Amino acid sequence: MTKLSSYATILSPIITEKTTRLTEVNQVAFRVPMTATKSAIKEAVEELFPKVKVTAVNTIVQKGKKKVFRGRRGERSDVKKAIVTLREGDTIDVTTGI
Repeated sequence: MTKLSSYATILSPIITEKTTRLTEVNQVAFRVPMTATKSAIKEAVEELFPKVKVTAVNTIVQKGKKKVFRGRRGERSDVKKAIVTLREGDTIDVTTGI
């Protein structure tokens, strides 16, 4: 996997209170395309962060909600998230950016 395709697979890190607590158990959350597979996500993370070894990848598809904003109805897009478990002792600092 090339570095360019790795950037296409890992769209952005998810930085929330809940996902920052995951760092205590060696896990990191990323937003990924709907077509991304677990093996492609694993390869992309190991390509972008060469000193890190991935032990597991869990994926979640969050369905878009119907919302009303200023009287207009709309719908959020579906989002796929990947929770990546790292080898003991490995860390990724997502605050610096990818």
